[in-house]
Amino acid sequence: MDRSGGGVHLTNVVELESSQPNTLLRVQGLKKVFRSGESDLLLFENLSFEVKRGEMLAIVGESGAGKSTLLHILSALDQASDGDVYCAQLRVNLLSADQAAEFRNTQAGFVWQFHYLLPEFTAAENVAMPLLARGQSWAQAAPEAARWLLEVGLEHRAHHRSGELSGGEQQRVALARALITGPKLLLADEPTGDLDARTAEAVFDLIARLHREHQLTSLIATHNLAFARRCHRVLRLQQGRVEEISPASLPA
Repeated sequence: MDRSGGGVHLTNVVELESSQPNTLLRVQGLKKVFRSGESDLLLFENLSFEVKRGEMLAIVGESGAGKSTLLHILSALDQASDGDVYCAQLRVNLLSADQAAEFRNTQAGFVWQFHYLLPEFTAAENVAMPLLARGQSWAQAAPEAARWLLEVGLEHRAHHRSGELSGGEQQRVALARALITGPKLLLADEPTGDLDARTAEAVFDLIARLHREHQLTSLIATHNLAFARRCHRVLRLQQGRVEEISPASLPA
Protein backbone atom coordinates (compact mmCIF):
# COMPACT_ATOMS: atom_id res chain seq x y z
CA MET A 1 0.00 0.00 0.00
CA ASP A 2 2.65 2.45 -1.04
CA ARG A 3 1.57 5.98 -1.83
CA SER A 4 3.51 8.54 -3.78
CA GLY A 5 3.94 12.09 -2.61
CA GLY A 6 5.79 11.61 0.66
CA GLY A 7 4.61 10.58 4.09
CA VAL A 8 4.76 7.21 5.78
CA HIS A 9 4.49 4.24 3.42
CA LEU A 10 2.44 1.25 4.42
CA THR A 11 4.78 -1.29 2.91
CA ASN A 12 6.33 -4.46 4.30
CA VAL A 13 3.54 -4.80 6.84
CA VAL A 14 2.22 -8.28 7.70
CA GLU A 15 -0.21 -9.29 4.98
CA LEU A 16 -3.76 -10.51 5.43
CA GLU A 17 -3.51 -14.23 6.06
CA SER A 18 -5.63 -17.13 4.83
CA SER A 19 -8.77 -15.15 4.08
CA GLN A 20 -11.06 -15.03 1.07
CA PRO A 21 -10.04 -12.57 -1.69
CA ASN A 22 -13.29 -10.62 -1.29
CA THR A 23 -12.77 -10.11 2.46
CA LEU A 24 -11.70 -6.56 3.31
CA LEU A 25 -11.71 -6.78 7.09
CA ARG A 26 -11.01 -9.70 9.43
CA VAL A 27 -11.15 -9.57 13.21
CA GLN A 28 -9.69 -12.51 15.09
CA GLY A 29 -9.82 -13.19 18.84
CA LEU A 30 -10.17 -9.53 19.78
CA LYS A 31 -10.09 -8.63 23.47
CA LYS A 32 -10.23 -5.30 25.28
CA VAL A 33 -9.54 -4.79 28.97
CA PHE A 34 -9.58 -1.42 30.75
CA ARG A 35 -7.72 -0.80 33.98
CA SER A 36 -10.15 0.55 36.59
CA GLY A 37 -8.44 1.41 39.85
CA GLU A 38 -6.97 -1.80 41.25
CA SER A 39 -9.00 -4.08 39.03
CA ASP A 40 -9.45 -4.86 35.33
CA LEU A 41 -12.70 -4.25 33.47
CA LEU A 42 -13.26 -6.68 30.62
CA LEU A 43 -15.21 -4.96 27.84
CA PHE A 44 -15.19 -7.82 25.36
CA GLU A 45 -13.13 -10.86 24.42
CA ASN A 46 -12.74 -13.41 21.66
CA LEU A 47 -14.50 -11.29 19.03
CA SER A 48 -14.03 -12.82 15.59
CA PHE A 49 -15.78 -11.89 12.35
CA GLU A 50 -15.14 -11.00 8.72
CA VAL A 51 -16.56 -8.27 6.52
CA LYS A 52 -16.66 -8.71 2.76
CA ARG A 53 -15.94 -5.92 0.32
CA GLY A 54 -19.05 -3.92 -0.41
CA GLU A 55 -20.97 -4.96 2.69
CA MET A 56 -22.80 -2.55 4.95
CA LEU A 57 -22.67 -3.98 8.44
CA ALA A 58 -24.47 -2.62 11.50
CA ILE A 59 -23.10 -3.04 15.02
CA VAL A 60 -25.79 -2.86 17.69
CA GLY A 61 -25.85 -3.29 21.45
CA GLU A 62 -26.61 -1.45 24.65
CA SER A 63 -24.65 1.63 25.69
CA GLY A 64 -21.36 0.51 27.19
CA ALA A 65 -21.27 -2.74 25.24
CA GLY A 66 -18.12 -1.65 23.40
CA LYS A 67 -19.37 -0.55 19.99
CA SER A 68 -17.35 2.68 19.92
CA THR A 69 -14.24 0.99 21.32
CA LEU A 70 -14.46 -1.71 18.66
CA LEU A 71 -14.62 0.89 15.88
CA HIS A 72 -11.68 2.76 17.41
CA ILE A 73 -9.62 -0.46 17.39
CA LEU A 74 -10.58 -1.23 13.78
CA SER A 75 -9.44 2.24 12.72
CA ALA A 76 -6.18 2.07 14.71
CA LEU A 77 -7.35 4.84 17.06
CA ASP A 78 -7.05 2.41 19.98
CA GLN A 79 -5.15 -0.79 20.72
CA ALA A 80 -6.76 -4.11 21.61
CA SER A 81 -5.52 -6.01 24.65
CA ASP A 82 -5.26 -9.13 22.51
CA GLY A 83 -6.19 -10.40 19.07
CA ASP A 84 -5.65 -9.23 15.51
CA VAL A 85 -7.28 -6.88 13.02
CA TYR A 86 -6.53 -7.33 9.33
CA CYS A 87 -7.64 -4.81 6.73
CA ALA A 88 -6.81 -5.46 3.08
CA GLN A 89 -3.06 -6.16 3.16
CA LEU A 90 -2.42 -4.74 6.62
CA ARG A 91 -2.27 -6.17 10.11
CA VAL A 92 -3.71 -3.05 11.70
CA ASN A 93 -2.79 -3.87 15.30
CA LEU A 94 0.92 -4.00 14.36
CA LEU A 95 1.06 -0.54 12.81
CA SER A 96 3.31 2.07 14.35
CA ALA A 97 1.76 5.40 15.37
CA ASP A 98 2.87 7.00 12.08
CA GLN A 99 1.61 4.06 10.03
CA ALA A 100 -1.71 4.12 11.90
CA ALA A 101 -2.12 7.80 11.04
CA GLU A 102 -1.34 7.03 7.40
CA PHE A 103 -3.83 4.16 7.45
CA ARG A 104 -6.58 6.50 8.65
CA ASN A 105 -5.63 9.13 6.08
CA THR A 106 -5.68 6.76 3.11
CA GLN A 107 -7.61 3.56 3.85
CA ALA A 108 -10.33 4.28 6.43
CA GLY A 109 -12.80 7.14 6.82
CA PHE A 110 -14.39 7.78 10.23
CA VAL A 111 -17.60 9.62 11.13
CA TRP A 112 -18.41 10.25 14.78
CA GLN A 113 -21.73 11.00 16.49
CA PHE A 114 -20.49 14.56 16.95
CA HIS A 115 -19.10 16.12 13.80
CA TYR A 116 -15.84 17.54 15.28
CA LEU A 117 -15.60 20.22 12.61
CA LEU A 118 -13.03 22.94 13.24
CA PRO A 119 -15.17 26.03 13.99
CA GLU A 120 -12.70 28.60 12.64
CA PHE A 121 -12.70 27.02 9.17
CA THR A 122 -15.32 26.93 6.42
CA ALA A 123 -17.13 23.81 5.29
CA ALA A 124 -14.81 23.54 2.28
CA GLU A 125 -11.72 23.92 4.45
CA ASN A 126 -12.96 21.28 6.89
CA VAL A 127 -13.63 18.82 4.07
CA ALA A 128 -10.18 19.48 2.57
CA MET A 129 -8.36 18.98 5.87
CA PRO A 130 -7.31 15.32 5.28
CA LEU A 131 -5.75 16.26 1.93
CA LEU A 132 -3.98 19.24 3.47
CA ALA A 133 -2.70 16.94 6.23
CA ARG A 134 -1.07 14.70 3.64
CA GLY A 135 0.79 17.67 2.16
CA GLN A 136 -1.42 18.84 -0.69
CA SER A 137 -1.72 22.57 -1.30
CA TRP A 138 -5.03 24.38 -1.00
CA ALA A 139 -5.06 24.78 -4.78
CA GLN A 140 -4.89 21.00 -5.12
CA ALA A 141 -7.34 20.18 -2.34
CA ALA A 142 -10.01 22.82 -3.01
CA PRO A 143 -11.49 21.22 -6.18
CA GLU A 144 -11.85 17.86 -4.41
CA ALA A 145 -13.49 19.54 -1.43
CA ALA A 146 -15.93 21.27 -3.79
CA ARG A 147 -16.70 17.96 -5.50
CA TRP A 148 -17.45 16.25 -2.21
CA LEU A 149 -19.61 19.10 -0.97
CA LEU A 150 -21.59 18.65 -4.17
CA GLU A 151 -21.83 14.91 -3.44
CA VAL A 152 -23.47 15.62 -0.07
CA GLY A 153 -25.66 18.45 -1.39
CA LEU A 154 -23.86 21.33 0.30
CA GLU A 155 -22.07 23.07 -2.55
CA HIS A 156 -24.00 26.26 -1.67
CA ARG A 157 -22.66 26.16 1.92
CA ALA A 158 -18.96 25.82 1.05
CA HIS A 159 -17.95 29.15 2.56
CA HIS A 160 -20.01 28.88 5.75
CA ARG A 161 -18.35 28.08 9.04
CA SER A 162 -19.47 25.21 11.27
CA GLY A 163 -21.58 27.39 13.55
CA GLU A 164 -23.57 28.64 10.55
CA LEU A 165 -24.62 25.12 9.58
CA SER A 166 -27.47 23.02 10.92
CA GLY A 167 -26.78 19.73 12.71
CA GLY A 168 -27.59 17.71 9.62
CA GLU A 169 -25.41 19.92 7.45
CA GLN A 170 -22.52 19.60 9.88
CA GLN A 171 -22.77 15.82 9.76
CA ARG A 172 -22.86 15.85 5.97
CA VAL A 173 -19.69 17.95 5.97
CA ALA A 174 -18.13 15.40 8.34
CA LEU A 175 -19.11 12.61 5.96
CA ALA A 176 -17.55 14.42 3.00
CA ARG A 177 -14.38 14.93 5.05
CA ALA A 178 -14.26 11.20 5.85
CA LEU A 179 -14.54 10.20 2.20
CA ILE A 180 -12.43 12.82 0.40
CA THR A 181 -9.32 10.63 0.59
CA GLY A 182 -11.07 7.80 -1.27
CA PRO A 183 -11.09 5.13 1.47
CA LYS A 184 -12.67 1.76 0.87
CA LEU A 185 -13.60 1.37 4.54
CA LEU A 186 -16.11 3.70 6.22
CA LEU A 187 -16.52 3.49 10.00
CA ALA A 188 -19.43 5.43 11.50
CA ASP A 189 -20.08 5.69 15.24
CA GLU A 190 -23.71 6.64 15.88
CA PRO A 191 -23.64 9.04 12.89
CA THR A 192 -27.30 10.00 13.38
CA GLY A 193 -27.38 9.92 17.19
CA ASP A 194 -27.43 13.71 17.69
CA LEU A 195 -30.03 14.40 15.00
CA ASP A 196 -33.81 14.63 15.03
CA ALA A 197 -35.68 11.76 13.39
CA ARG A 198 -36.28 13.45 10.02
CA THR A 199 -32.69 14.69 9.69
CA ALA A 200 -31.33 11.34 10.86
CA GLU A 201 -33.29 9.60 8.11
CA ALA A 202 -31.85 11.95 5.49
CA VAL A 203 -28.27 11.45 6.73
CA PHE A 204 -28.65 7.66 6.80
CA ASP A 205 -30.10 7.73 3.26
CA LEU A 206 -27.03 9.73 2.20
CA ILE A 207 -24.65 7.24 3.83
CA ALA A 208 -26.44 4.37 2.09
CA ARG A 209 -26.26 6.12 -1.29
CA LEU A 210 -22.57 6.96 -0.98
CA HIS A 211 -21.91 3.40 0.18
CA ARG A 212 -23.43 2.07 -3.04
CA GLU A 213 -22.06 4.64 -5.46
CA HIS A 214 -18.50 4.57 -4.14
CA GLN A 215 -18.40 0.82 -3.50
CA LEU A 216 -17.57 1.27 0.16
CA THR A 217 -17.36 -1.30 2.89
CA SER A 218 -19.20 0.27 5.82
CA LEU A 219 -19.46 -0.54 9.53
CA ILE A 220 -22.07 1.52 11.35
CA ALA A 221 -22.54 1.44 15.12
CA THR A 222 -26.09 2.50 15.86
CA HIS A 223 -28.88 2.37 18.42
CA ASN A 224 -31.40 2.91 15.63
CA LEU A 225 -32.61 -0.62 14.90
CA ALA A 226 -34.67 0.54 11.91
CA PHE A 227 -31.45 1.76 10.29
CA ALA A 228 -29.61 -1.44 11.28
CA ARG A 229 -32.38 -3.43 9.60
CA ARG A 230 -31.48 -1.78 6.28
CA CYS A 231 -27.88 -3.04 6.43
CA HIS A 232 -26.69 -6.26 4.80
CA ARG A 233 -25.65 -7.80 8.12
CA VAL A 234 -26.03 -7.05 11.82
CA LEU A 235 -23.61 -7.88 14.65
CA ARG A 236 -24.82 -7.53 18.23
CA LEU A 237 -22.36 -6.87 21.06
CA GLN A 238 -23.71 -8.23 24.32
CA GLN A 239 -22.01 -9.22 27.58
CA GLY A 240 -18.56 -9.17 26.02
CA ARG A 241 -19.47 -11.38 23.08
CA VAL A 242 -20.54 -10.81 19.50
CA GLU A 243 -23.28 -12.63 17.64
CA GLU A 244 -24.69 -12.18 14.16
CA ILE A 245 -28.41 -11.66 13.93
CA SER A 246 -30.71 -11.36 10.95
CA PRO A 247 -31.56 -7.79 9.90
CA ALA A 248 -35.11 -8.97 9.27
CA SER A 249 -35.44 -9.87 12.97
CA LEU A 250 -35.12 -6.19 13.94
CA PRO A 251 -38.12 -3.84 14.17
CA ALA A 252 -38.77 -1.77 11.06
